[in-house]
Amino acid sequence: MFDFHVHSRVSFDGTDTGKDLALAAKAAGLRELCFTDHLDYDPLGTMGDLTFSTERYNAEYDGLSIPGLTIRRGMEFGLARDNRDQLKQDLRRRPFDFVLGSIHFVDNLDVYFPEYWQGKTVFDAERRYLEETLACVQIHEDYDVLAHLTYIGKTSAHPAPRCVPYDDHRELVDEILRCLVQKGKGLELNTSGMDRCGGFLPTAEYFRRFRELGGQIVTIGSDAHRCNRVGQYCREAQELLTDIFGYVCTFEGRKPIFHKK
Repeated sequence: MFDFHVHSRVSFDGTDTGKDLALAAKAAGLRELCFTDHLDYDPLGTMGDLTFSTERYNAEYDGLSIPGLTIRRGMEFGLARDNRDQLKQDLRRRPFDFVLGSIHFVDNLDVYFPEYWQGKTVFDAERRYLEETLACVQIHEDYDVLAHLTYIGKTSAHPAPRCVPYDDHRELVDEILRCLVQKGKGLELNTSGMDRCGGFLPTAEYFRRFRELGGQIVTIGSDAHRCNRVGQYCREAQELLTDIFGYVCTFEGRKPIFHKK
């Protein structure tokens, strides 16, 4: 099993050490683990520093080794329409194995919190999130895999957390998926929605459509911020993806590795 979306205390919202998370990964039966700490940029500058210190990152992970567990070093970059140059700059911090691209801010608001949801129906909130996702994947080139495409479904301020139905936004989702395919980008199956909105982020329908459109790169991530979530539902996720694609992917040196069923 593989978990390529994990946050330690290096992230602003993480709590546990890299070593403790790696030990938890080994105990959960994982073969590979990738740390993907946050580099997010608040458009209004009101939420404090959402980026990690390179020095702290290096100190946490360089030299970390657990027998029987392959440890990769990555990051999760918050994509926005105006931060392509920032991503290029952050990629020079150190060599990375893997770069997730994610969307957390829409219309200058963090979609996790109530301000974003004010005056919107659930459909409207989902729609704006997906519209912003499309704009970002059209602009950006320097990430490897799009994280949690339907992240909006699990946010704490959601009035009725749910897996975003593919059929409700079919044409828009297809545009996003086509863009990923055209640019050779991957799609993450994020397991953190299972106990927050009742399913994977995104659900199987999205991956079947991604495959139909020519998508090839698929990864699995728990989005763990604590030891007890490392590897959570990754076995079920791997079974789903191998049924659809015949493999799942990991990364080394920004290059995908295909692990066949």
